[in-house]
Amino acid sequence: MHTRREPAEREPDISARPPLVRELLLVAGLFLVYKLGRMAATGHVDEAFHNAGQVWGFERAAGLPGEGAVQGLLLHSLTLIQAANTYYATVHFPATLAFLIWLYWRKPRHYVWSRRILTALTGAALAVHLLFPLAPPRMLHAAGLVDTGQVYGPTVYGDSPATDPMANQFAAMPSLHFGWALVIAVGLIVATRSRWRLLWLLHPLITLFVIVGTANHYWLDSIVVSAMLAVAYAAIRLPSTPITPHLPWPAAIPAQGYGAPMYAEQGVRR
Repeated sequence: MHTRREPAEREPDISARPPLVRELLLVAGLFLVYKLGRMAATGHVDEAFHNAGQVWGFERAAGLPGEGAVQGLLLHSLTLIQAANTYYATVHFPATLAFLIWLYWRKPRHYVWSRRILTALTGAALAVHLLFPLAPPRMLHAAGLVDTGQVYGPTVYGDSPATDPMANQFAAMPSLHFGWALVIAVGLIVATRSRWRLLWLLHPLITLFVIVGTANHYWLDSIVVSAMLAVAYAAIRLPSTPITPHLPWPAAIPAQGYGAPMYAEQGVRR
């Protein structure tokens, strides 16, 4: 009876691993730019609410399901809604950081690729945040949704966008919560060989359920970031590694003279 074996994991290619100090500075810079960029986009209250009305109307015209349908599922259970708020508040940064650390140590080539993707996606998203400020659905009166973070806790935002020193609450479009979660899932699926690796897609799926159900994002926020990510993956390819040819063993050595081959195998004649 033969049992199926998973392909053996290769040892990480240390030569492909970039210098640690440089990468620490790059990743720290990425997170810093993310935070500062979001804070720089604060203000523009009237424009943010005008854009929110436009997005809400476009979604209804396009036939997208109402975000309230997802929130209604959460509001049936206090435990579930608080778990969703906790997931939104605590998983985003630690999961991304753990993903980058693991790739750097175990899959350096995939680490470089995913870090480039994250950098490109984050930079493009911050540009959209500045050009298209957007109030989230929890702030839009027409949506009729509950700000679950403020009502049930925990929340990462202040009581008022105008007085919140830590985050830009008008940076809903596109959703980097969903975008980064999708990068994690794709990166781990490509980098690993487990038959269960497609289960990593649960992370972006749960994230999508959470960001919509807590009324922090519209469906369109996730659609836009997915399109941006598709462009990034098309433009930034996984770095290739040189393939060293493997000679058969024992190696054959051409004969020197008489036109007949001689072989390195001891005790074997032809």
